[in-house]
Amino acid sequence: MTPWQRLLALGAVGTNGILAAAIAAAFLLFALVAGEAILSPAALRSMAFQMPELGILSLAMMVTLLSGGINLAIIATANLSALAMAAVLTGWPAPEATLPWLVWQAAAVAAGFLVAGAAGFLNGVLVARLGVSPILATLGTMTLLKGLALGLTRGEVLSGFPAPVLFLGNGTVAGVPAALLVFAAAAVALAIVLGRTPFGGAVTMIGSNPEAARFSGIDTAGVLMRVHLLSGLLSGLAALVMMARFNSANAAYGESYLLVTILAAVLGGIHPMGGFGKVGGLVLALILLQVVSTGFNLLDLSAFLTLAIWGAILLAVAGAARLRGA
Repeated sequence: MTPWQRLLALGAVGTNGILAAAIAAAFLLFALVAGEAILSPAALRSMAFQMPELGILSLAMMVTLLSGGINLAIIATANLSALAMAAVLTGWPAPEATLPWLVWQAAAVAAGFLVAGAAGFLNGVLVARLGVSPILATLGTMTLLKGLALGLTRGEVLSGFPAPVLFLGNGTVAGVPAALLVFAAAAVALAIVLGRTPFGGAVTMIGSNPEAARFSGIDTAGVLMRVHLLSGLLSGLAALVMMARFNSANAAYGESYLLVTILAAVLGGIHPMGGFGKVGGLVLALILLQVVSTGFNLLDLSAFLTLAIWGAILLAVAGAARLRGA
């Protein structure tokens, strides 16, 4: 078998197989270059703590990409949602470990999800009801939300959250980071919704062929409304994890995550034009990106070089997928 044929055979195993092989190769490469530090409990623990917030944001991006759209407002939604939670949490210094204290924390989380849901609803109205291009609609929403966040806080950082909130971002359950468990639960739930419900089937059909979906009797506008609402709520969940891990909220946190969520989704096999992709592929892509990032940190290399390598990985996987379809 020629090298070219071997490459084609590799493409035949599918995106998930390629990603699994790439993860194993990345671990092996960094183990050879940086020693066993990449496999140390400390390194694995660091990866487990760092991945959840990007992972949940990537889920928020994925669901819109599957429908043939995009959500450029996920970071702005998350930041405004986190600021809403933080404002409520720090707005009333109730005595700790009391019922009013617990109710106030629950109200703070609810306020954040209300903001995130409202942002998703606004995107849904613009895209599904008014027919605005998803890029333009979510770009406008992103600008609006960031402007509100900056205007209301003047760019200040809100911090000083109670222990239960901080536990979500920095605590562990049986040695597993609590935030990772939240991400895993969200990923499993989304996989079930997209893979085993009529709503999930409608989303992929709309992403594949919106006209065919419309003629088959699917309420495309209603489905897209729910897609953007779901994306907004996932951004709110990411906001909760982010503010818990950093013990602060700010209008400008996580701005570099936006393009990385698109990278992770496409790298994970989600078709950029919609209709195809699985949550499992996205999770594998996130693991690969995190391994590369951690390996470069261990080698004390520039974070900018990490971005370049991430882009090269995307091109390599996209090329392999193209060869598979050739």
